[in-house]
Amino acid sequence: MTHFHSKRLSRRDAALRPGVVLVAVAALLAALGLASVGEAQAAAGPKAVTADRLSDRAHGFASLAGGTTGGAGGKVVTVTDQAALAEYAAAEEPYVIRVKGSVAVEPFGSDIVVASDKTIIGVGDTGEIVHGELHLNPGTHNVIIRNLTIRDSYVEGDWDGKTTDFDAIQMDTVDHVWIDHNRFTHMGDGLLDIRKDSQYITVSSNQFSNHNKAFGIGWTTNVLTQITIDHNWFTGTKQRNPSADNCAYAHLYNNYLSAQVADGDPVWTYGNWSRGHTKMVIENSYYDGVQHPYQADATAELVQRGSILKNTGGRTDEWGAAFDPREFYDYRLDPAAAVPALVKRFSGPQRRLGVVLDVPAAYPTVQAAVDAVPDGNADAVTIAVAPGTYREKVFIPATKPNIVLRGTGHDRSDTVIVHDTPAAYGGSTGSATVRIAANDVTARHLTFSNDFDEAAVELNGEQALAMKTTGDRIVFEDTAFLGNQDTLMTDSPRLTAVSRVYIRDSYIEGDVDFVYGRATTVIERSVIRLLSRGSATNNGYLTAASTWTGNPYGFLITRSKVVSDAPDQSFHLGRPWHPGGEPEAVAQVLIRDTELPAAVKSSPWTDMSGFSWRDARFAEYRNHGPGALTSADRPQLNDEEASTHTVARYLEGADGWAPYARATH
Repeated sequence: MTHFHSKRLSRRDAALRPGVVLVAVAALLAALGLASVGEAQAAAGPKAVTADRLSDRAHGFASLAGGTTGGAGGKVVTVTDQAALAEYAAAEEPYVIRVKGSVAVEPFGSDIVVASDKTIIGVGDTGEIVHGELHLNPGTHNVIIRNLTIRDSYVEGDWDGKTTDFDAIQMDTVDHVWIDHNRFTHMGDGLLDIRKDSQYITVSSNQFSNHNKAFGIGWTTNVLTQITIDHNWFTGTKQRNPSADNCAYAHLYNNYLSAQVADGDPVWTYGNWSRGHTKMVIENSYYDGVQHPYQADATAELVQRGSILKNTGGRTDEWGAAFDPREFYDYRLDPAAAVPALVKRFSGPQRRLGVVLDVPAAYPTVQAAVDAVPDGNADAVTIAVAPGTYREKVFIPATKPNIVLRGTGHDRSDTVIVHDTPAAYGGSTGSATVRIAANDVTARHLTFSNDFDEAAVELNGEQALAMKTTGDRIVFEDTAFLGNQDTLMTDSPRLTAVSRVYIRDSYIEGDVDFVYGRATTVIERSVIRLLSRGSATNNGYLTAASTWTGNPYGFLITRSKVVSDAPDQSFHLGRPWHPGGEPEAVAQVLIRDTELPAAVKSSPWTDMSGFSWRDARFAEYRNHGPGALTSADRPQLNDEEASTHTVARYLEGADGWAPYARATH
């Protein structure tokens, strides 16, 4: 998670300019699509900064002393039953364990033991553990538990939890644990117990509800625990929200406490409690309908700043200096007035929160991350590739669908996957730097390159692919494809199989047949560069389609720009490729609403291997630029024909695929 230094308003500034705080809060909520400020009574607070609230990186104390990475570097597995969850959670090796659907635990209230180096994460927002506890034994370290609901181990009639110890999560003497975006409700004792000198803990964006004793920290006379507690929602709970006993450092910020149990108990119904020798700092939290919002033992210290109290009563203790959290880590502090809307929206399980495999932080190569994805993968896995040059070949087999390859740099050129194999060494397929045989793969913010230097050597087979796809529903956004001959091949598993590829806001360069194959392929809002081979008359061919004759849709290049420094009248738009002389491969290419350079020939289509371009399905529509001349050798669609050759028509297939409708940047 990226954290930002706060920009504080002094008390005097806040008093003189209360509208500034309200405006900042309103802007933050509007940017996040949340409700209006409403109850915001502008207490002094830092200026809000919008940032990613679903980061896969631990923050706060869990990020220190080596950090908390969970099962990073291990295989990804999906579990749907207690036996599989128990097996992988207790394993010695690291695992990223996805919990899909509801896992019912038997006997009622039993433990699932979680060993070191594990990530346990719910799939979508429906992964849950029912009637069971996740238990971390002494010595366990480096565990992440995210995006789960853990519920319903409550024993009827035992509101005080005196007969059982059925927590949602319990840990003793552990270190480096991140509990994030979970929902805990209606358990048999506590919801979350962090006990006996556990260290480097962060508890963030969780929901604690419908319970007596929500969240306890302590069970020790030692003063060792360091814990960050932020953006959690405590609602319908009575006590321990949290109770922090003998914590060396307890940092609570941007938490929301609401709808406290109203049972008339004058002492044990409370919000936050700094107990024993705890040093606690509370910042910019929001208390609504809470008795004793925050209190401290005489031996403890508690510093509070910037919080909002609404319909509260009882103790609001503040004494001692506690500590400065920024001496340990940086963090983003949201305005207290924004907390209810933010926490309601972003706490608890989130459908968009998924598994992210980081290259090279957790997996040394892109291929290693691909290999960690399970066969038959049914839920999206993101492979986040840090800026750098990765000289490797990558193959995503047909057995590993639903992968997102994402460069994390500011520009697609920051993250490059490159190799230099020509077709002479393994055929055109073997030359490809990246091959995607799986369905439902998306790549964003990346450059794919084959930097074989065709001018440096003489080979029989100088084709050198940067990318080859055969899967269906492949998306490229903000990507670049670099090469010379055969840069980008979009194909299908066999002649009569239709695969679809959507390329948007991207860059493609090459010289001979550098966009080719039989897949239905849309290239939209992109730049295509025609490279010069030094000829005055023939520098190459943009496309070489081999569309199956039964498929009306081959290549569509639309709303794009073709550029070139090749001489005028020296480049073809395409030629018909019939692999192995296959007569049923009849090219279909439409270039429409696209700027063409002077390098494009006035007769831009040409024959190939004895097959006439006139027997192919080549056409243009409303192109412009110096290369967009019209002649008898340039078939044009009329308006009616053009209305059936749109991005939607090319891509919809039988399943209504519409990636253009949800493309992101």
